[in-house]
Amino acid sequence: MTIKLSSLFKSSLLLGSLLCATSASAEDNVTAGRAEVYKQLAPGSLEAVSSREQIKKLGASNIAPTRIWKVLEHGEKLECLECIPVVSKLLYNPHPKTREIAAWWLRRRIFGVFGPGQVYQQAVNALADASESESHRVYAANALGEFLSLSGVPALKTAVTKDASALVRGAAVAALERLNSSGDGALGAALTDSDESVKLAALHATTRINSFTDAASVVALVGDSSALVRRRAAETLGVMKSEDAVAALMVLGTEGEESDASVRTAAIWALGQIGDTAARSVILDAQQDSDVSVRSAAKIAARMLRL
Repeated sequence: MTIKLSSLFKSSLLLGSLLCATSASAEDNVTAGRAEVYKQLAPGSLEAVSSREQIKKLGASNIAPTRIWKVLEHGEKLECLECIPVVSKLLYNPHPKTREIAAWWLRRRIFGVFGPGQVYQQAVNALADASESESHRVYAANALGEFLSLSGVPALKTAVTKDASALVRGAAVAALERLNSSGDGALGAALTDSDESVKLAALHATTRINSFTDAASVVALVGDSSALVRRRAAETLGVMKSEDAVAALMVLGTEGEESDASVRTAAIWALGQIGDTAARSVILDAQQDSDVSVRSAAKIAARMLRL
């Protein structure tokens, strides 16, 4: 009997020790807040939310771009009115990603950005001010695009049609693309611009803006003096699958009519995308073109038309 009581006592002590150890272990593993989400990750590996002071220090001239990006991204939900003047200056920073992230941060503010005379209105005014430098107006156009507000469309339209700088006009076209707006005819006007870079920016935008349907303005560019513009116009018409462009593309895809092989390749590719059998003879002839790229495009186009 004494032996049984002794064994029972030892067993009770062992069980008590195990329970205490388990309880202590449970207390060690108690987590809350961010630690509960990330469990046992080392605190140093977790990203900290930016403070007001960190954002206000971004105005210094010796801050690395990557530091700016990190601080703003980690301060996405921080409301800080006194930080807005500092970040608004980054809209005119030479680094494109810095400008993009600055606009991204600012457009999330509830106060201090979109009111009368505030950051957004200042960008509209800067774009319209011919006394500002060319780069400043370009950056203002970039900002209006990144703010994703359609209220900037009239200012961008004016810049596309009236600004003396091709760089500014091109930036305004890119901003309209970002806003998914044809700018109440501004995009069509850009397609007739005298500068190659503006026409190329407009061609890039045509297939990305849902409301653009003016295929005739694109067709007109297949006769442009720039081979690059003719090529991009052909590619655009292929993406748009414009049947009204078939006749012009047939001319562009003919070796005797178009000297640039890259343009002929784009034209034949576009004819394949459109799928009009009226282009049958041109596609078949293109399989004998002197350029291998044109021949390859013609073979693919022929398959698409089941020739």
